[in-house]
Amino acid sequence: MIRLSTAHAGFEAEFRTLLDQARETTAKVDAAVAGIIAEVRAEGDAALLRLTGRFDRWAPASADGLRVTPAEIEAARAACAPALLDALDLAATRIERFHAAQLPRDVELDDPLGLTLGMRWSAIEAVGIYVPGGKAAYPSSVLMNAIPAQVAGVRRIAMCVPTPDGALNDLVLAAAHRAGVTEIWRVGGAQAIAAMAWGTASIAPVDRVAGPGNAYVAEAKRQVFGRVGIDSIAGPSEVVVLADASQNPAQIAIDLLAQAEHDESAQAILITTSAQMAHAVEHAVEEALGTLARAEIAAESWRRHGAIIVVHDWEEGAALVDRLAPEHLEIMVSQPGPLFDRIRHAGAAFLGAHCPEALGDYVAGPNHVLPTGRTARFASGLSVFDFLKRTTWIAAEKRGLEAIGPAAVALAEAEGLTAHARSVAMRLGQG
Repeated sequence: MIRLSTAHAGFEAEFRTLLDQARETTAKVDAAVAGIIAEVRAEGDAALLRLTGRFDRWAPASADGLRVTPAEIEAARAACAPALLDALDLAATRIERFHAAQLPRDVELDDPLGLTLGMRWSAIEAVGIYVPGGKAAYPSSVLMNAIPAQVAGVRRIAMCVPTPDGALNDLVLAAAHRAGVTEIWRVGGAQAIAAMAWGTASIAPVDRVAGPGNAYVAEAKRQVFGRVGIDSIAGPSEVVVLADASQNPAQIAIDLLAQAEHDESAQAILITTSAQMAHAVEHAVEEALGTLARAEIAAESWRRHGAIIVVHDWEEGAALVDRLAPEHLEIMVSQPGPLFDRIRHAGAAFLGAHCPEALGDYVAGPNHVLPTGRTARFASGLSVFDFLKRTTWIAAEKRGLEAIGPAAVALAEAEGLTAHARSVAMRLGQG
């Protein structure tokens, strides 16, 4: 674990090293992923069956067995504890409400010169969502990806989920049922992304792919981009916690470890104005590690990528947050609002001692699919906008053409595009 202080003479160099830390690279899987995509493109379902056998250690007798049946979905839902189904419903209802509030309005602008200008929103026709299923199962990811698409009005949602050793997770299927997803495929990894992008005899292609995954999934999304749209290329999860001396060190420690337990490449960083808090949290992390089911993963993440930074004041702290541009930002100070106002770059923020990041992962309402790897400098979390597209339109009367057409002719001629110029000039009676 890295210990830094802005009072240290070598802080800037040490912080740059932290910023440039390569927590995961997809370079080593580029060729492997390209090979998998090529197999799926060339052989379709046969490749999916072979690759499922290789990576998930099982394969159905035919491609028909790759699709999860309605009976299996219903049986999975029936097998879930009622309290868990209630929790799913609470989360889904809140996610629906928040994302419905995001729906934009069409634009129509009457131009006094005789034109009408507009912008129309419409849903993407078909979307594929990928749900991780390796080290853990994520029903929450089903809700966070599928519900915004449903709210946006997407007509077809196809879901791919890996099933190691052929095992389906009941709660993942129950979440799909609650989110209205009925097309579910037992296909994971890069081969799932390839199938959704290019299509096979069984899986029709989609127009956009969303959802997080491992390095192979991230690289596959990179390689199919252009054939289909993608939400983002997600990297390892990360959190920055800002905590002052008024906070509970044990709570801060468990919030850091909540991120570290995702995988060994996850990153958890504490920034504090209190050296005493820094020491207390470091001690609390060590105490809490022994109590976690995923202690080995969390400990490796904390050892390799964790950091505690002591700053002189929150002006320094806010500046460091903007340089880190974290996926998750917890502002655990006595008055979080003014400090949040000073920060520009974060995927999602969680304000106050009663708002841990884990609340947002499940039930708060905003999306938990967020920009990682400092991309919050220019990217945003998943929303209904990821499942919508804009079409602008223009309607022009004769007087409108006469008012602005000559300028279009002049500009087209200046660019040497004579057909452009003539297409306007002819309507002006000039040629």
